[in-house]
Amino acid sequence: MVTANELRQRHAGRSAQPAEATRACAISLIDRRTGSVHRVNGAPLTVFSRNPAEAAADLLRHRDASLWDVRIDTIPAGAP
Repeated sequence: MVTANELRQRHAGRSAQPAEATRACAISLIDRRTGSVHRVNGAPLTVFSRNPAEAAADLLRHRDASLWDVRIDTIPAGAP
């Protein structure tokens, strides 16, 4: 699991990797107040992407960083 702050530190000063060079990831929006995944109509808000930095930025756009974070989980190769 990688938090948004860790992701920003890793990619600071580096250009984004090409999408095909990155493994698929599940990116979830986390409510810092509860530590739980944010839900919309009962379904967890999770985005699947090969560019986790871009997806995380999209999820956090226009949100208060003190209230929201993202969790990035790498999807194992060959997973269904």
